[in-house]
Amino acid sequence: MRRPRRNHTAAFKAKVAVAALKGDKTLAELAEKFDVHANQITQWKTQLLEAATGVFLTPAEKRESVGPSVKDMQAKIGQLALENDFLAGALGRIGDASAKK
Repeated sequence: MRRPRRNHTAAFKAKVAVAALKGDKTLAELAEKFDVHANQITQWKTQLLEAATGVFLTPAEKRESVGPSVKDMQAKIGQLALENDFLAGALGRIGDASAKK
């Protein structure tokens, strides 16, 4: 019979991943010690290594990595509004076609 799915805390995952990074024990030994599959340990170790650079980012670098800034988004909105106005005017000059119905 299958055992129920377990949810591990972030602290537990970090503890296991750090133990795997140390390299004192093999994955099989760690899997037995923490009662977790070796593939899961490898995934947590990989996630820890990928996210480790985020620890040392400055606040400005963190803001940049989140996504586009408000200023960039407002500039894009302005550009799209200008294009819409231009196309609406061009459509009005075609003849009986109307941009606004």
